[in-house]
Amino acid sequence: MFEFEILATDGRARAGVLHTPHGVLNTPLFAPVGTQAAVKAVTPAQLLEVGTSLVLANTYHLYLRPGHTVVRDLGGLHAFMNWHGPILTDSGGYQVFSLGESNRIDDDGVTFRSHVDGSTHRFTPEHAMEIQQDLGADIIMAFDQCPEPYERETNERAMARTHAWAERCKAAHQCRDQALFGIVQGGAFSDLRAESARFIAALDLPGSAIGGLSVGESKEDLLAMTELVTDVLPAVKPRYLMGVGSPAYLVHAVARGVDMFDCVLPTRLARHAAAMTRGGQLNMKKAAYAVDRQPVQPGCGCYCCANFSRAYIRHLCMARETMGATLLTMHNLTLLHELVAEMRAAIIKGEFGAWQREFAHNWPL
Repeated sequence: MFEFEILATDGRARAGVLHTPHGVLNTPLFAPVGTQAAVKAVTPAQLLEVGTSLVLANTYHLYLRPGHTVVRDLGGLHAFMNWHGPILTDSGGYQVFSLGESNRIDDDGVTFRSHVDGSTHRFTPEHAMEIQQDLGADIIMAFDQCPEPYERETNERAMARTHAWAERCKAAHQCRDQALFGIVQGGAFSDLRAESARFIAALDLPGSAIGGLSVGESKEDLLAMTELVTDVLPAVKPRYLMGVGSPAYLVHAVARGVDMFDCVLPTRLARHAAAMTRGGQLNMKKAAYAVDRQPVQPGCGCYCCANFSRAYIRHLCMARETMGATLLTMHNLTLLHELVAEMRAAIIKGEFGAWQREFAHNWPL
């Protein structure tokens, strides 16, 4: 049911196909984040229009509201959100641990207070598996602890817990139509990252995720840790870099052997009047765009660029019309989906190195 095929390689970069119960995913790919079973400002039909193949939803938020059993009883996430392509859910670990002083961590799990109503809850690896089973995503994540990247003792403890919890998640995982990915931790410490990658690889799960990056470390450390981990993880299984959505980082990570990405960046930028373009970000509130007849990105074929001027997009943003966020979200997602599609084509042709050099001229890291 789950099968990953590598169709071509060019250096470390790979072009592949991941088969899931709800469709085939071409890699490399970018997945927009639908935290509460909705990608902000756009509909499932619009996601299809811009080329989305995989959507991420958040276990922590859906557990709290509307509740995983509600989603289960309404037919699972695919029916609930009317998205019939593949879905990935994270374990909720990152959100729980980001609550700071409102959580209490021990080796069995974590007790935390809801950000919604202050009520007390507890997540364990087994409970995270139960929730994700009820949600019904195609790809699910093991419960992990995501610490700050530069505190060694904290990272050592978090890595040990992450490994023990991954084993418990594997033991509790019962749904054959869901692929469980383990998560590599270790912060910005090379020896911990290598140790974690070896441990997660040895679990022989359908895929692996690289967690705990894009959380405040330097760009040099992000890329160094990514390269170190992909050197260790098995080449025959998909590799997923969590929380990374900058075009430059996507390109550099694909060059280091990563297959899958997710991030809130393109949708968050859109809600703050920022457009991604091949030449960098544009602040659409700038006065210079007030009478600009050009599309956001000349040559872009997305619905936003095919139908509206920069002047109109600026007007929507200045007037705080929600349509501005919708149009910019469609544009930003189109750019990222086209970017990974171009990388895939270049890898298959054996031209990725040349493509990457040309890209770097327009969008430096």
